[in-house]
Amino acid sequence: MEVLVQNHKVYCERSGKGPPALFVHGVPDSADVWHEVIAGVQERYTCYAADFMGIHRSAENPGFDYSFDGYADWMEALVQALGITEPVTLVVHDWGLMGLAWASKYPQRVARIVITNTVFTHLYKWHFWARVWRTPILGEISMLAMNRFVMRREMHRGSRKLTLQQIDHTYGGSFSKRSSRFVVLRMYRSADPAKLIGWETRFEAVAQRVPVKVLWGEHDPYLPRWVSTCFYTQDVELIPGVGHWVPLEAPERVIAVLQAWTTNTAAAA
Repeated sequence: MEVLVQNHKVYCERSGKGPPALFVHGVPDSADVWHEVIAGVQERYTCYAADFMGIHRSAENPGFDYSFDGYADWMEALVQALGITEPVTLVVHDWGLMGLAWASKYPQRVARIVITNTVFTHLYKWHFWARVWRTPILGEISMLAMNRFVMRREMHRGSRKLTLQQIDHTYGGSFSKRSSRFVVLRMYRSADPAKLIGWETRFEAVAQRVPVKVLWGEHDPYLPRWVSTCFYTQDVELIPGVGHWVPLEAPERVIAVLQAWTTNTAAAA
């Protein structure tokens, strides 16, 4: 389905029944990265997964505010456009960090959070490709040179268990368009980790109020393991043999956590 978010069309998948769960994808992914997870929980949740604006099926917004405030406000506009009124279960991966900005700015919107291999600390130093993309001219050259074979090599380095089919689907959906690649450049250039100072404190307040579960692929070459401890929760699970793309490599672990929460909620009631 399509909804209008800040006057631009955004593609969003909706399925299932029950309390709302909002899934936020990263780079170079789209809403499709959540397909297996959603298939496993849609009997317990009403699941929403949108393509970020300018990515895959969503229209680009040339005037978008690329900042943490801008990402948080875009997420809030999306939730309003979807008509979600009750607090959501938020599930984020990679550049789904914009969901953490939204939770920090609109804490009343969130009931619980699942975090998979992302970052929300000013102590982090960007990985190699992020540094390339953040560099003027060099970033543009790298994006123009991007092709299916480069994507295969890099995503396989990030997650050894990914299949060629999974990688090619990602490339064909969200990275084959040059316009999407330049949206990614603007995203990375907006996100100096130092700008998270202040946001971390706001997220800490959220983590003290709602359950936060971290699922971490231990073989992530982009995000060192210590980053998994920076989300103000003791509930951190390292997944052995898994790399950066937890939703694709270990969807069963995300499903199990989400199912357990609904089971526990029903038992408490």
